[in-house]
Amino acid sequence: MLDGSAPVITFINRNFERLRGFHIFMRALPEFLAARPDAHVIVIGGEGTGYGGQLPDGQTWKGKMLAEVGDRIDLGRVHFTGKVDHAMMVQALSISWAHVYYTYPFVLSWSLTEAMACECLILGSDTGPVRDAITSGQEGVLNDFFDVEALSRSMIDACENPDRYLGMRKAAREKALALFDRETVGVPKWMALIEELIGPA
Repeated sequence: MLDGSAPVITFINRNFERLRGFHIFMRALPEFLAARPDAHVIVIGGEGTGYGGQLPDGQTWKGKMLAEVGDRIDLGRVHFTGKVDHAMMVQALSISWAHVYYTYPFVLSWSLTEAMACECLILGSDTGPVRDAITSGQEGVLNDFFDVEALSRSMIDACENPDRYLGMRKAAREKALALFDRETVGVPKWMALIEELIGPA
């Protein structure tokens, strides 16, 4: 059973897809797993149709990427959980040594804010929506979306030098609370917008 005493990398997509960087993440795993034979990877998500649409002939992105890199990764250390409930997702994030969050320019995923709130080290793509939440070198590390080797190196370094990133982890949680906390930010802003539109109750 994984408990975080050995390196754990997490990755979450509602449905695995290119739009959310699943293909880049999978291509980064062979180098990472070879460099860190003690590490495990938890991959949470489903195989349905995502924002990017369906692949032809009934293919899934999981199947497509395993066909590409499956013979170069230790599948005994890559754990595809399927979709899980919120409590189990938070449990996985709580033992994560680094959480990978990549996306094309699109709406930011709630899973990123959850990972930040769990004080994960965020390894993200240097794309617009991620930069809204993460400043590289402050709350996490951002790399070019298409640079597979950079992601591999970032995951390796997160495992080899965890103390280097303690400040980023804490800063990520503080940023998540400042920007996204439901009680102090989300609900008050929604109520203010409603009052602006229809007047006070």
